[in-house]
Amino acid sequence: MRWPPELCETPDPQGAYPRLSDAQLQALAPHGERRRVHQDEVLYAEGLPCAEFFTVLAGKVATVEGFGVDDQVIGVHGAGRFLGELNVLTGQVGFVTGVVAEDGEVLAVPADALRRLVAGEPALGDLILRAYLIRRTMLIGLGAGFRIIGSRFSADSRRLREFAARNRLPHRWIDLEQDQEAERFLRSMGVTPEETPVVIWRGETVLRNPSNAELARAIGLSAPRVQEETHCDLLVIGAGPAGLAAAVYGASEGLATMVLDNVATGGQAGTSSRIENYLGFPSGISGGELAERAAIQAGKFGARFYVPAQACGLHLNAGDHIVTVGEGGTIHARTLIIATGVRYRRLDVGNLERLESTSVYYAATMFEAQMCERDSIVVVGGGNSAGQAALFLARHAACVRLLVRDEALSRNMSRYLAVEIERHPRIQTMLNTEVRELIGEDRLAAVIAENNRTGERSTIEARAMFIFIGAEPYTAWLADEIALDLRGYILTGADAGRSGKEGVPDSVGRPFPLETSSAGVFAAGDVRSGSVKRVAAAVGEGAMAVRLIHDYLQAGE
Repeated sequence: MRWPPELCETPDPQGAYPRLSDAQLQALAPHGERRRVHQDEVLYAEGLPCAEFFTVLAGKVATVEGFGVDDQVIGVHGAGRFLGELNVLTGQVGFVTGVVAEDGEVLAVPADALRRLVAGEPALGDLILRAYLIRRTMLIGLGAGFRIIGSRFSADSRRLREFAARNRLPHRWIDLEQDQEAERFLRSMGVTPEETPVVIWRGETVLRNPSNAELARAIGLSAPRVQEETHCDLLVIGAGPAGLAAAVYGASEGLATMVLDNVATGGQAGTSSRIENYLGFPSGISGGELAERAAIQAGKFGARFYVPAQACGLHLNAGDHIVTVGEGGTIHARTLIIATGVRYRRLDVGNLERLESTSVYYAATMFEAQMCERDSIVVVGGGNSAGQAALFLARHAACVRLLVRDEALSRNMSRYLAVEIERHPRIQTMLNTEVRELIGEDRLAAVIAENNRTGERSTIEARAMFIFIGAEPYTAWLADEIALDLRGYILTGADAGRSGKEGVPDSVGRPFPLETSSAGVFAAGDVRSGSVKRVAAAVGEGAMAVRLIHDYLQAGE
């Protein structure tokens, strides 16, 4: 690259590029090696794992996207600053390249040593983690990383975009409906419309209409294949708050722990733009950031994550819990925690299926907000999820109409949320109102709503609809192996004991409070019958389940 003669360090208004103190550098020094570096030397490369943590001691280092192809300098860093982003801690591939811009010296610490050091140095660990989280958010905002090229009207385009967004993978979306140059490029490469969307990574076509798992492997997401037969002490199915808590406590207490999730860590909490009532975060925290922190914490203790990987079946064999996985292979676990959570309910209205891939959403993250920027939208639901979504989307949409079938907003919503919504100038609340019909061809144009008291109907202009009307447990994959209640939630403790299911543990104190009708199989979080549908409660149940697992193992059953 050609560097300007006076290369200035990038300012740091967000706290993404803190400078390490002398004491912190001294703490790092015994774990790494000092290394002289020269201009244009590559320290770590886009598309490859970063095996070392670099701190600049002298000179300058630039982070560059598209190095050698379409160089875009993202930042320049001098003495005292450290390099990298979340991939250093997670083991994923990098989305930028670190290039020496001015001769100098760096301290290189192996990534494994850094993870151990971070665990023993909380202040340093928090500093690095916070900076890395901000940097990942910045890369996403810049559109760094891979490209997804497709039609906005394609269900597969939306699937890939949602997968990338839920996993907080830096990427850029290119809409074939608006970018004629991209369409010509694909034609020149012989890509037919049936083969889109296409993923471009590092200037090369990687995959044509890939599955989520294929995309994950192509861009280096930590998604190892489940082998033909894998064994572990604890298998956690579902990586929402309950599953992540179970992973942290299980791995930290010496259990060989594996975690499966079909989409992303965080579960439905991961789709929340802001959780404002979670203990210890007075200013709130996004669901994605909370999940990211928990996954890194669990990984630090040795938990292995398989994402995306779908549990398709469970059967028991002589005390062995055998789970079959969608892409093939089985996992044999001494103990099992089911934390699969719930899936959002769909509205029973005409045209929903046809418009669902382009205009109907069940989450409100930055991805969905970008999809409806400056549009008029409708949010359906009267609970906290609907309220949080309405407030978040009001920062991006031209107008938000909140449709609530009850007569009072505070009936199923926290009072603080109801007050904020009532005061918001861009949110119009319509009580006693239900959706009856959707109007639109390729994309939603309007919603026909009905007042359930008067029967009066109205047509509401809307380009997108967000649905938050409750959920159903994700338990169909269990077949008849575990006792469920009438709504499909998993029975535990005394309820499981009264289920009449064959083989229920019947010794004193059994089943344990979170144990199901099958010995050694526990349930935690929203999927459990009688659970409190709150993030804090799910985290508590995940931790409690691990404690009960130790009791189960000590009992020798």
